[in-house]
Amino acid sequence: MQTYKYEIFTSILEEQIKSGAVKLGTRLPSVREIKEKYHLSISSVQNGYDYLVMKGLVENIPRSGYFVAFNQKETIPENTIKQLAVAKNSLFNKNLELTSTRSKAFEYNSFNSTSPTDILIPQKLILRKMQEVIREKGASLLRYYPLNGSLLLREKITERSAKYGCMMNAEELIITDGALQALYIALASVTKAGDLIAVESPCVFSILEVISNLNLKTIEIPLHYKDGFDVNYFRNICDENPVRAVVVTPNFHNPTGILMTDESKKELLSIAEIHQIPIIENDIYGDLYFGGTRPSNIRSFDKTGLVMTFSSFSKTLAPGIRLGWLNPGKFYAETERLKFSLGRSVTPIYQELMIKLLESNSYDRHLRSFRKQLEKQAIELLDALRKYFPENSYFHRPQGGYSIWGELPQNLDMEAFYEYCESQKILFTPGDTFSFTDEYKYHFRAVFADRITSESILSLKKVGEKTKEFLN
Repeated sequence: MQTYKYEIFTSILEEQIKSGAVKLGTRLPSVREIKEKYHLSISSVQNGYDYLVMKGLVENIPRSGYFVAFNQKETIPENTIKQLAVAKNSLFNKNLELTSTRSKAFEYNSFNSTSPTDILIPQKLILRKMQEVIREKGASLLRYYPLNGSLLLREKITERSAKYGCMMNAEELIITDGALQALYIALASVTKAGDLIAVESPCVFSILEVISNLNLKTIEIPLHYKDGFDVNYFRNICDENPVRAVVVTPNFHNPTGILMTDESKKELLSIAEIHQIPIIENDIYGDLYFGGTRPSNIRSFDKTGLVMTFSSFSKTLAPGIRLGWLNPGKFYAETERLKFSLGRSVTPIYQELMIKLLESNSYDRHLRSFRKQLEKQAIELLDALRKYFPENSYFHRPQGGYSIWGELPQNLDMEAFYEYCESQKILFTPGDTFSFTDEYKYHFRAVFADRITSESILSLKKVGEKTKEFLN
């Protein structure tokens, strides 16, 4: 995967600015000084400074040079969503025509699919390791593996999770056929048809589809741009309703990219413990952080086994690697029985591939460059959206993950907007697919999983300018 020569100095400056070692308004070294110090070309240094400018850390003052930006903290609006605490039957009949189910990735600038594209997938690494697995394991790959997955793989996953404070028992981990199967098992093991569950709002439509298939009723808990999951709203809901489970994505929530604070995670856990409500935690984006360290998951604070955490490798390696895992906490017996009814075991070659990657640290090396590329694409896409779309739009800066959550003016004809996007070969995911309600009609999700090219920037510019015309 591509790395950038300018990272040798931008990483240092970024750390100095964020730590306060370099004060706001301080003049930074000139392009020539950086060139000589780090033995870079002038274009590499300029590209590096452009990167820091896009991140909002640095300002370029013509004929004066580069300075640490004064206005680094963005103005984040309060949400305007005022939802009612009404339990809804989860009849999911949204039109998914413009979602990731659409297969025009090679024809379109696809900003709607949250999975690694070719530039992010470590193809050589994966194919090399798979060849090693085939040579070493041979015909054993054609046999059934243990029901809950390879014990060695489960041990490698728990060893890795322990590094960020999440202690799990490998004997109680269940390997699944992707994250959605893990979610299905978790939900089905603690609920029955007609039960009421709480879910974050907005919520990715794949989770909503699982809820709908299980015939569950939902209460949607709003997320706020500043604080994430509204724990006070959730507390009031639990005081007045028989909530049987809550589904959350605390780390780099899809579609907003919001990171829940440790304080809020602990508060949510405390409320769940009082009411004995299982927390089903989606940690699929936890490794895709843009900051310095991986965030904790809620499972890290759980002492009673009430948290059921699941994840997978399809978002960090390749979408075709259908291998996930579920830590079911105290609900292990129920989840194991349900897993058995869904099939014998996950494809052995994927299990052995992940063992190879985890035991050699290849996975973590890949993630370091993967995150840098993702962050660069996030910055470029966010910059284009904010630059070309109407001023009274809002695009939330993600702290990790894959997606940017956008909100457009409420007098916009959204049908005309999506039709024009289609004509420019731009695919966004409509906001109303992220809820059983109609709260997000004027929102959309933009995904930065693919390279941001000059062609895609031009298309975004045309869409932004046309959107302004629609408002006039």
